[in-house]
Amino acid sequence: MSHLELDDMLGKGWRKPAFVKNSMLRWTLIGGFVAYLIAAFMTIEVNWSRVYEGLDRGWAFVLAFTSPDFISRWSDIWSGLLESIVMTVASSVVGILISIPIGLGAARNIAPLPVYVICRGIVAISRALQEIIVAILLVAIFGFGPLAGFLTLSFATIGFLSKLLAEDIEAMDKVQAEAIKASGARWMQWINYGVQPQVMPRLVGLSMYRIDINFRESAILGLVGAGGIGATLNTAFDRYEYDTAAAILILIIGIVMVLEYLSGIIRARVQ
Repeated sequence: MSHLELDDMLGKGWRKPAFVKNSMLRWTLIGGFVAYLIAAFMTIEVNWSRVYEGLDRGWAFVLAFTSPDFISRWSDIWSGLLESIVMTVASSVVGILISIPIGLGAARNIAPLPVYVICRGIVAISRALQEIIVAILLVAIFGFGPLAGFLTLSFATIGFLSKLLAEDIEAMDKVQAEAIKASGARWMQWINYGVQPQVMPRLVGLSMYRIDINFRESAILGLVGAGGIGATLNTAFDRYEYDTAAAILILIIGIVMVLEYLSGIIRARVQ
């Protein structure tokens, strides 16, 4: 390009190509993000001597998985495991049963506005409070034990399942539902024949997934005194019995894998 052509372009208001601007903006954002991460990391107070001392305990815990101890504390392990299973099943059943009417009420395309607002409010409150916070509150009210864990998991199941069920109902095929309604069906018949067949496979899959979540959460809730295998796991860590803790974690992983396998089979058959 000659100098005359270049001067002519500049005279007509030449601009940088868009890809040049986008590239500069992208690298500016990346540089700013990296600078923020460095600044944030520099503000974190780290006791490196304590980290160094903890490496030995961490390595001992890793080695414990090579020789887990299922025998020494088996009565405590079995009691905590059975408590977690009972909490999981009971809270899942209660939570699912309560979630269905709330999910129906939280679907805007089938529920009146006042019912919709109330049900959406219940869903929002349930989802806003994290399980561990609810568990701490309920332990303070009802004391240590599985009751607080059962209520916590039931409360969490309602928010989780109701929201997803309502979204599935709002996204369903309107033609099938309208055909049932046009035939003169009452509201309950419309739900049974127009809505339920479309959302049932998804509901079963979500319910199985929630059972999986509830069992894993029951192990965490035990750390704050809400019952379950988590209390036994916390005791094992407090006593530095890493071989027992490794055995508990192996059992938890095994049960979660079994639940995942059963969930896949059930979802395949329902669909």
